[in-house]
Amino acid sequence: MKTENYSIKLGEKEINVQIGGFADQASGHCVVSTGETTILATAQVGQDLPSQGFFPLTCDYEEKFYAAGKILGSRFVRREGRPSVVAILTSRMIDRALRPVFPEGLTREIQCITTCLSWDTENDPAVLGLLGTSIALSISDIPFNGPVAGIRVAKNESGYILNPTSLEREGALLDIVFAGVGKGGDFLINMIEGRANEAKEVDFAGAFEFAQKHLKALLEFQEKIIKKHQKEKFVPLKRPTTPLLEEKVLNVLKEKLEKALYQKDRLQSKKDVKAVEEEVLKIVKAEFGEEYIETAKDIFSNFKDNLLTDNILKHEKRPDQRKLDEIREIEAQVALLPRTHGSALFQRGETKILSILTLGSPGDQQLFDEMEFSGKKRFLHHYNFPPYSVGEVKRLSGPGRREIGHGMLAEKALLPLLPSFDDFPYTIRIVSEALSSNGSTSMASVCAGALALMDAGVPLKRPVAGISVGIIKKDNDYKLITDIQGPEDSSGDMDFKVAGTKEGVTAIQMDVKIDGITGKIFREALTRAKEGREFILEKISKVLQEPRKELSVYAPKIYKIQINPDKIGAVIGSGGKVINEIIEKCSVEIDIEEDGRVFVSAKDDESAQKALDWIKGLTKEYEVGELVLATVVKITDFGAFMELSPGQDGLLHISEIAPFRVNQTSDYLKLGDKIEVKVIAIDEQGKISLSAKQAGFLKGQQPKQEPPRFKRR
Repeated sequence: MKTENYSIKLGEKEINVQIGGFADQASGHCVVSTGETTILATAQVGQDLPSQGFFPLTCDYEEKFYAAGKILGSRFVRREGRPSVVAILTSRMIDRALRPVFPEGLTREIQCITTCLSWDTENDPAVLGLLGTSIALSISDIPFNGPVAGIRVAKNESGYILNPTSLEREGALLDIVFAGVGKGGDFLINMIEGRANEAKEVDFAGAFEFAQKHLKALLEFQEKIIKKHQKEKFVPLKRPTTPLLEEKVLNVLKEKLEKALYQKDRLQSKKDVKAVEEEVLKIVKAEFGEEYIETAKDIFSNFKDNLLTDNILKHEKRPDQRKLDEIREIEAQVALLPRTHGSALFQRGETKILSILTLGSPGDQQLFDEMEFSGKKRFLHHYNFPPYSVGEVKRLSGPGRREIGHGMLAEKALLPLLPSFDDFPYTIRIVSEALSSNGSTSMASVCAGALALMDAGVPLKRPVAGISVGIIKKDNDYKLITDIQGPEDSSGDMDFKVAGTKEGVTAIQMDVKIDGITGKIFREALTRAKEGREFILEKISKVLQEPRKELSVYAPKIYKIQINPDKIGAVIGSGGKVINEIIEKCSVEIDIEEDGRVFVSAKDDESAQKALDWIKGLTKEYEVGELVLATVVKITDFGAFMELSPGQDGLLHISEIAPFRVNQTSDYLKLGDKIEVKVIAIDEQGKISLSAKQAGFLKGQQPKQEPPRFKRR
């Protein structure tokens, strides 16, 4: 088995790359490791799909339970199933960094699979996967204009951290993945994915520069490997064309496309552009034949892109006649749905999002047990993109990668502003429905989600908003455009999404179709995004200035008490008998944490209070000498069992009932009697001994006379 190994010291950590020895039949593969985290990256080319209409690239990141030494799954199926959200987001991140680096016109199917073979709980397998996939593609026969380098950057009080550990990421001010390529001596960033805790724009600019320095070293490292192992690249098939075909198509487009594209009415523009395309394809099919259809589509797409680029760069003319920094008209409403706990409708131009919020008990938290993470999740944001939102008909299925990615981006944007679980012990779920889409529904979901939170009465620290900034670039000339829509999204060169508050940024994401952007463009885009965000926040404040003071009447009421963790067993009871009885008789939900926090959820205050009193009684810790009003619950020959509080009894021995001799307990006590007793002893098992006479019971009274007994003859 022939292998070659390479290594580089990046910051304080060493990255090792092994070429060969694993997936020998793949077009390209390598194994990358840092510490005890190891990934296998493969690249494989498939058949030609010339009629796809898009580049058939698939990137999959696979988590394996064995990598973390776990056996997971259901009781009946102990193997990996659907990819986790983390795996899906990692797959998308790798895809977004690699896709713009492939040459145009590539129509052969490409599949990149990254498998985590070992995970040491510290080192991030995602950035290793990006590095490995770049190397696998570069040394394969697949045309690829890489390599691509990627690293993760965090910032805390000490400064920026290169490829931070899981623990370092948790409390960081910001946590971002940067990826990019080298072009003409410069290093350009082509993908950004990150979250932050209201970090300032200057913090992001510093992270960008910090990343560039280390990414350059990682690129040079890859170049050494590629130089030795690169295979000859296959030549992509070219679509058939003729000068006459191009002339024919361009004549139609020059005459009709600009008029169709440049309209304020987006729906009408979309119809007119489609009509022009269909006219072109009809002419091509009739005069040149079916085999030239895809060529005509390419000419149409390129002409549209160039038309938009030239109009913006030369005339600052946008399809809907807006200025370059102008945001479309914004409208927003709250409290639209009467039975939901919170709702909001946010509209920016023809993009419209309806966000619905539901509050649940702590028991409604999502449990997860995955390769990297295990625990509970109390805030969920789910995003849906139905086909009618873009005027199409498609089969409905579960959420796709895009929907999961958009949902998580908005979730990251909102999460830092939520109250702590101790202050607001509710599970929070927001569902954002894309009712109409014309650019940046994810950022509209942030705005609608923030309004829904405030409408529900969730004490959000500050409102959150998001905006997308695009770029139109040709050579060294470029223009930034705020609030991209429709053709600016499809024909533009960048989608730069930034969400945050008036204090700072909470989430950021960037994708490009060009080689990448410089630090100068990055800083300008951040400034433009800040201006747009502040404009939208002002609009939001006119709808709701702050969260409502009261929760919805339909939301559950949650109360919290703290008990001694040693008393948890008393609340639960044998086999859950006690807690189930409380739940059933009080119509409540009860959640108990290991630290002794008890949460009681109910539809009304009365039910909750009844359950709370019951739990307090079960867990009350009595002291010797304490006087308690107790109830007789059982009478025996040797005394009576007294209920001190619901679930807690004590023994009143017959000798402790009265200051005189008592022959029969029933002479002085009846079931249901309430008398004051004194706690006189508590043994090691927690059993309580009581005295009535020491509490003054029957003081000054005479004992009852016993009936005379007859002697036997």
